[in-house]
Amino acid sequence: MNILFLGDIVGNSGCNAIKTFLPNIIKSNKIDFVVANGENAAKEGVGITENIVNELISCGIDVITTGNHVWDQKETFEFIKDQKRLLRPLNLSNDAPGEGFGIFNSTGGYKVGVLNLMGNVFMKKCDDVFIKSKEFLEENKLSDKYDFLIVDFHGEITSEKMAIGHIFDGNATFVVGTHTHVPTNDGRVLDKGTAYLTDAGMCGDYNSVIGMSIENSINRFYKRDSVKNFPAEGEATLCGAIIEANPKNGLASKISQFIFGGHLQKDS
Repeated sequence: MNILFLGDIVGNSGCNAIKTFLPNIIKSNKIDFVVANGENAAKEGVGITENIVNELISCGIDVITTGNHVWDQKETFEFIKDQKRLLRPLNLSNDAPGEGFGIFNSTGGYKVGVLNLMGNVFMKKCDDVFIKSKEFLEENKLSDKYDFLIVDFHGEITSEKMAIGHIFDGNATFVVGTHTHVPTNDGRVLDKGTAYLTDAGMCGDYNSVIGMSIENSINRFYKRDSVKNFPAEGEATLCGAIIEANPKNGLASKISQFIFGGHLQKDS
């Protein structure tokens, strides 16, 4: 079982790269299931629209996760109620529309659980992610309701992400961090068989400031003439990880960092 996870898709640059390259990436790497974080996929660089969700799914993405920008496009409040392949963090308010967890079928007929969580430190207010994780694990077991489990932890700080990785070790196939848009080089399989990566990076133009215009971002830091952040529009790099997992126990046997095209790929 080969699982591809892609980091935060940013703006038109990231979306266009997904549309152009993902079908061949899936084929050449024999990918069985694809998850991507899409909370920055709208042309403004924040939120996601129904049209973009449908386009990303048509390119081969099976499930789209989100985070603190999930509601930045107001239409999401409505269409997420019916679009089960778009998740919002499980530990948002119980009154929030949509779901934070779902079980989906892979191309090989396996059941894949996808869980979306959001950190508490330096993030928008949400329920305690550690309590929610504990409750989830008490109610859901690997190889019981699903064959594999992918956890997207959308958070700001590395310590939260690493702690969640260890909490899920042995009970998830892959725990991956999103949100900071910078790929980390610490991908590994933990002691009990869960693959872990602190941050998958982003799918966007890396000749930027975390996907946003360089000049405008610097001006904002200097507090001089600037406007609201907007995405860089250059060639995108697709970043994430490929997980090889064992269908017998749902655990990972290998994790490989995935970097394709653009400014970040060393041999491009």
